[in-house]
Amino acid sequence: MTNVLQTVFFVFLTGIFGTILIGLLSRNLPAVVNGIASAVAAVLPTLTELAIAFRGGADVTFDPGLSAWIAVAGFLHMLGMLGWYDTVRWWDHLTHSVSAALIAAVVYTSLQTPSALGSHVTGPYAALFTVLFTLGAGVVWELLELAARDLGEYIDRPPVLEYYGLRDTVLDMVFNGIGALVVVAFDVRVFVSDIEQIPRVAETAVVGGSVLLFVGALALGFALEMIRNDTTDTE
Repeated sequence: MTNVLQTVFFVFLTGIFGTILIGLLSRNLPAVVNGIASAVAAVLPTLTELAIAFRGGADVTFDPGLSAWIAVAGFLHMLGMLGWYDTVRWWDHLTHSVSAALIAAVVYTSLQTPSALGSHVTGPYAALFTVLFTLGAGVVWELLELAARDLGEYIDRPPVLEYYGLRDTVLDMVFNGIGALVVVAFDVRVFVSDIEQIPRVAETAVVGGSVLLFVGALALGFALEMIRNDTTDTE
């Protein structure tokens, strides 16, 4: 299974780099930026292993399923950036469900692992927190899309992320919720071995992530208001 997951990771990471190349050849800056971000996210578990080993000498090895899942989610998003969001009606729903399920699986596993937050948050509270955290991440993502659109209009450049309107936002949140609910309903704990290796890091990530989501939403809302006020004054 490990070899299969590693193969999946390399195949989809190669696919991400392929979409970056397509973006470069077509001078599609949003695709290039999103492709680089997707590639960095896919190799983040490996970079974290190296950082931990360099800093503390600990031998930490993450399940290849984590990197594979990130790479798959990133590749699906990149196909969307290259036009599938516009031509395939359900593609946006698929990418949001896959990405939301990934976030939910990491958070839910952290809350259900005794060596991490699982000793403090258990049962239905873990499920509720997981769903709310995932939806919160979705809200911040939608604000990022809106901010990217407004910033692109302000500087007269193509937006790095595309915002498709309120109806699309509502549907995105619905499928974010579906992804999270599937994880908690089936009690998905695929990353237990990863969390057990870095319980303190996992705790910090979940708690800090919750704070960052709140602060990020406020900051993005403030930035949007500033951009729109400045645009109105210019006009």
